[in-house]
Amino acid sequence: MDIVPKNGKKFMEMQSAAYVEQLEKKVATLTQLLEVTAVLNTAMLNQDARVDLLLTYLMDAAAEISNCESASVLLWDHNTHELYFAATTSDNPDAQALIGKPVPLSNSVAGTILTERTSIAIDDAVNDPRIYTKINEDLKFVTRSLLGVPMLTKQKEIGVLEVVNKRDLPWTEEDVNNLTLLAEEAAVAIEVAQLVVALRNANHELSEVDKLKSDFIAIASHELRTPLSVILGYASFLQEEESEEVSAHAGKVMQSALQLRRIIEDMVNLRYLKQSQSELKREPTLVSALLDDLKHDVISITGAQDHQLNLETLDDVELVVDRSRIAMALTNVLNNALRFTPEGGSITVKAHQQNDQEVWISVTDTGIGIAPEYLDQIFDEFFQIEDHMTRHHGGLGIGLSISRALINAHDGRIWATSPGVGEGTTIIIALPIT
Repeated sequence: MDIVPKNGKKFMEMQSAAYVEQLEKKVATLTQLLEVTAVLNTAMLNQDARVDLLLTYLMDAAAEISNCESASVLLWDHNTHELYFAATTSDNPDAQALIGKPVPLSNSVAGTILTERTSIAIDDAVNDPRIYTKINEDLKFVTRSLLGVPMLTKQKEIGVLEVVNKRDLPWTEEDVNNLTLLAEEAAVAIEVAQLVVALRNANHELSEVDKLKSDFIAIASHELRTPLSVILGYASFLQEEESEEVSAHAGKVMQSALQLRRIIEDMVNLRYLKQSQSELKREPTLVSALLDDLKHDVISITGAQDHQLNLETLDDVELVVDRSRIAMALTNVLNNALRFTPEGGSITVKAHQQNDQEVWISVTDTGIGIAPEYLDQIFDEFFQIEDHMTRHHGGLGIGLSISRALINAHDGRIWATSPGVGEGTTIIIALPIT
C-alpha cells in the first residue's frame, strides 16, 4: 500500500483547488457571454434600441471578461472610409474623450486589424512601434498592453473591438476566443441597429414627403376651385344666350370645366387610398338609404342624363357602415360606368342579399367592356387600359382604387366581371351583414 507524503497530498489538494477555481472562472465567463448574447438579441428586436448605449454595455462586458482596464469599439465609416472611436467603457471619464476621434488605417494597430482581418495581441505596447501614440498623447493615457479583433458580418467590415491594459499578462488564447465571440455578436447587433435607425429615418422622411404631398394637394385643389367656380358661373350664364354659336361654345367650356372639377375632386380624394378601419364612423344604415344617396348623387354627375339608369334596391336590410364612405365608393363605381358607356346606354344598380352574411351591390353597364386580363388591374392605382397619350376617356384612374380601399376597410370585397370587349361590365361590391 502506497503512502502519499504529506507535502505531496498538500500539493494535490492545491492543484485540485486551482483546477476547480479555473473551471469556476470559465463557467462565470461563459455565463457572462451568454448574458451579453441575450442582451444583444433583445436589443436587436427593439425598434427603439440606441446604438451608443448598446456599445457602452458591450465595452463594459468586454473589459470585465478580459480583466482589462478599458475597452473600445472603433467603427468603419463606409462613406468617408474612416475608422473612428465610437464607444468606450462607461467608468473611465478620460476615455470618453476618445469618442469621434479618427484612427489612420496605416500605422495603427486598429487599421491593421481591420484591413488584414486578423486579431493582434501586444503584451508590451509601450515599446511596440505599431501603437498609434497620438491618442495616448492627446489623452495623457498610457497603453501598456492591447488586444484587438475585427468585427465582421458576412465579410463586411463593421469595425474593431479592442481591450487594453490587461491586469494579468500575458494575453491568452482564451482571451482571443472570448473577444472574438463578443466581436461577432457585436457586429451583428450593430449592423441590425444601424439598419433599424436607417429604416426609422427613411420612414420619417417618407412621412414628411407624404405630408408635403397632402398639403400640396389640399392647397392646389382649394386654389383651383375658386377660378373654376367663376368659369362655371360664366359658362352657365353664356349658355342661356340666344346666340346658338355662343351657347355652343359655352357648352364646350362647361364640359371642360366640369371635367376639371372631377379631376380636382379625385385629387382631394387621394387620401382615401389609405383608408383605415379606425377612421371609419360606422352607423346602422339601410341598404335602401345607400342607394337613395347614390340616386341623389346622380343629379350632379355629368353625363348621367344621357344614360338610362335603373335602381333595384332592398328594403329592411341593415348594414353597419360609414355611410359617407360607402356612398363615395358607390359613386366612384357609377362614375366609372358612365364614363365608359356611350350615350344612350343603360346602367343598372342592383342590391340583393346573397346569403345570411352578405349584401351584394352590383353596377352593370352596356359600355365598352373589359378584356379578361384587365379585370383585376382596373382596381390598381392610376391604371388606365388606354394609352395616356391617345385615350378618349378622362380621369386620373384612381376612382376604383379608392372604392376598393373603402370597401376593404369595411371588411368587404369588390371585383369586376365582363363578357369581353364591347359587351359591358359588371362591378360587384360585397358588404358583410353585421
